[in-house]
Amino acid sequence: MRTLFIALRALVYMSAFLLLWWWIALRFRVRDSEIGTALPAWTGIIGIAAMAAGAVLVLLCGGVFVVLGRGTPAIFDAPRKFVAVGPYKYARNPMYVGALMVLSGFALYEHSISMLLLAPLMFLTFHLFVIYYEEPNLRRKFGATYEAYCKAVPRWIPRGS
Repeated sequence: MRTLFIALRALVYMSAFLLLWWWIALRFRVRDSEIGTALPAWTGIIGIAAMAAGAVLVLLCGGVFVVLGRGTPAIFDAPRKFVAVGPYKYARNPMYVGALMVLSGFALYEHSISMLLLAPLMFLTFHLFVIYYEEPNLRRKFGATYEAYCKAVPRWIPRGS
């Protein structure tokens, strides 16, 4: 029953995060008329694939946090146990990568250059948050375990084998 309650909280928090960035993306779309061009029609198919892949990645990450970490992706309700499995085995921040894939996919689906230009801004926001908030807090919370994890697993892009 406890895991179900954690899962419901995670779903609410993840949905709120998605809706926030969706709202921001739609505000950026207004700029498309100023830029004067749209992405080609074929980008819609790529956008659907990117959104689907990103959503699967985000849901996998959320599931790992709920089941193994005993917490949610929210900073105020974070996992209580260290998680380094599933997508976290390959990159330290796969949930953010998935969110970027969803946003970029949505921009491609909507054929919106201005929304696509939001992705680097979103990445910069995530990167600064990770460096200045998440990583210092995880170092304090998990100590040497987290330090070893940082040395073994890249922050954003998985290493080739």
